[in-house]
Amino acid sequence: MKYEFTIVVPLYNEEPNLERVGQELDNYIKKAPVKTCVLFVNDGSTDNSLELIEKISSRNEDFRFISFDRNYGLSSAIKAGFDHADTPLIGYIDSDLQTDPDDFDLLLEHIPEYDLVTGMRTNRKDSFKKNLSSFIANSIRRSFTQDGMDDTGCPLKVIKADYAKRIPMFKGLHRFLPAMVLLQKGKIKQVPVRHYARIAGKPKFHVLNRLIGPLVDCFAYLWMRRNYIHYKVAHKNE
Repeated sequence: MKYEFTIVVPLYNEEPNLERVGQELDNYIKKAPVKTCVLFVNDGSTDNSLELIEKISSRNEDFRFISFDRNYGLSSAIKAGFDHADTPLIGYIDSDLQTDPDDFDLLLEHIPEYDLVTGMRTNRKDSFKKNLSSFIANSIRRSFTQDGMDDTGCPLKVIKADYAKRIPMFKGLHRFLPAMVLLQKGKIKQVPVRHYARIAGKPKFHVLNRLIGPLVDCFAYLWMRRNYIHYKVAHKNE
């Protein structure tokens, strides 16, 4: 069965959410504008998340999963999803369902013209502390990258696989996906999407790793931007 779009779902200890995630994604792929499959990436969960995604995948041929031997972090989970997807388009959504799979349609609408389309969360339902830390982190990152993105942390994205698979991922670089596409001379766009309160499970981020981590990663990005290798082949023999 040939798919055009893979939705990558990184997860770590999201047992309370997964049945709902499976149902919502199953509902979406039945009406998606392109042939779509789902790839769960279990980032070394210590609860029953692995057992649940095994069960969900076993009853739906459009779902599959990979599971790490331990917890490596979100950037590693996203990279693994990019590496194991075999479709021309790759999407990404968090397993907490604070964004809506139906909004992938809003992003896919623009992907013929752009190489990465990212959501921009409107009317966010997070706590004041979380919203403030995200605002500060985004401001710091944007001042370094000049990518023009207001909400690079939005967990709803679509990217062309050719660009995704060339991104040299390292820990924390999931915050810089639009900037890394720009380094490849790609085109990016942000689109407003809906946002919901988390109704199950626990958030994995706090003020310190939303502020200190992104600041450190900005310097890593600046080094990479200075040293990034980009070339285009003009001629070759067959």
